[in-house]
Amino acid sequence: SSNNNSQRSNKFPTTSSTSLNVASTPPQTTEYDIVKVDLANGRDYPIYIGSDFTDSEASTLLRKHIHGKRVLLITNDRIAPMYLERYQQLISDNTNSNDDKELTVDTVVLPDGEENKSYDVMALILDKALELGLDRKSTFVALGGGVIGDMVGFASAIYQRGVNFIQIPTTVMAMVDSSVGGKTGVNHPLGKNMIGAFHQPQCVFIDTNTLNTLPDRELKSGISEVVKYGLIRDAPFFEWQEKNMDKLLQRDPEATRYAIRRSCENKAEVVQADELEAGMRATLNLGHTFGHAIENGSGYGTWLHGEGVSIGTAMAATMSEKMGWIDEGLKQRIYDILESADLPVKLPRDSPMKVETFNKLMSLDKKVADGQLRLILLQGDLGNCKFTGEFDTGALQETIEQFVKEIDA
Repeated sequence: SSNNNSQRSNKFPTTSSTSLNVASTPPQTTEYDIVKVDLANGRDYPIYIGSDFTDSEASTLLRKHIHGKRVLLITNDRIAPMYLERYQQLISDNTNSNDDKELTVDTVVLPDGEENKSYDVMALILDKALELGLDRKSTFVALGGGVIGDMVGFASAIYQRGVNFIQIPTTVMAMVDSSVGGKTGVNHPLGKNMIGAFHQPQCVFIDTNTLNTLPDRELKSGISEVVKYGLIRDAPFFEWQEKNMDKLLQRDPEATRYAIRRSCENKAEVVQADELEAGMRATLNLGHTFGHAIENGSGYGTWLHGEGVSIGTAMAATMSEKMGWIDEGLKQRIYDILESADLPVKLPRDSPMKVETFNKLMSLDKKVADGQLRLILLQGDLGNCKFTGEFDTGALQETIEQFVKEIDA
């Protein structure tokens, strides 16, 4: 059930390029998917999704999207020991690829974790780029999860008013959501992702083998965004997940790749329709208004982003049902699928969240317009949602009170 954004490829389209010496191309065997993000003004870019890429394949694909001579490869201290050397080698070494470009690859290793997704930590990337004298033709490469991708994207958006960047996501969260679509930024003590820019990458390179080292908790966190696509716009995908959640949790390669591809196709369609979030793109924020409040109010780093989103999705479903927008059966399916992924659907006993915390932090949400809070709520059958400021504020307060009351229950 692939759409026209997606194509399968067994080899590089070497024939279309005159500069490649086809005769020297080693035999390519890896099958991978390409999902295209079609944007205006020639800014469209591919998402490559595969596993077991040979060095030569990975090197050729990545280097094709680097246009200057200098690269700054940024990762965190958890990923660095596992993957930094490999990607530094793949990008700098032209013996593996079909081109003879000489690329210099410098690296930056940042501290891991949501609590380090700050302006000050992001500025370390800018410091390094300036120390190295990197110019506007440089390319920044993000190797890591959503935190690294968002920070590197933001740094590349503001360094000398914009340089190219590439996403190499290593978590489910980043593969299915945050690496695609050009939303970049950092957290602020008063609000999540409040400082940032829209800046699209040159390509997204997904090697699902990097998930082999991903902790289970991070795996589950990423699944919350996969569930989101089914709820807001792709009912058949939701039904597939209900049947295949065990496979995703067991890291079945085929199921994992399918979930990533289908998520990327959904994300690409939404971003194409509404790149700068005038309306439709906001639907990708299902559960995020509640979830961001929980992440910030509990202290950044207490919850993984997807865990906050999971509780937030349960809250959005509860509120939608209170308003009579969805029936009890659908609300139950939502709770069931989140619980089957071992994701949280309520606040734990030690949660510092209070009704006032929710109200204060949600009033600072990026979807607030002219002082009016706007939410993504579910309406009608599975796969339908509504982005609106017109909702029953009583149902909102009741929902918040119900979830806060459970803390002490």
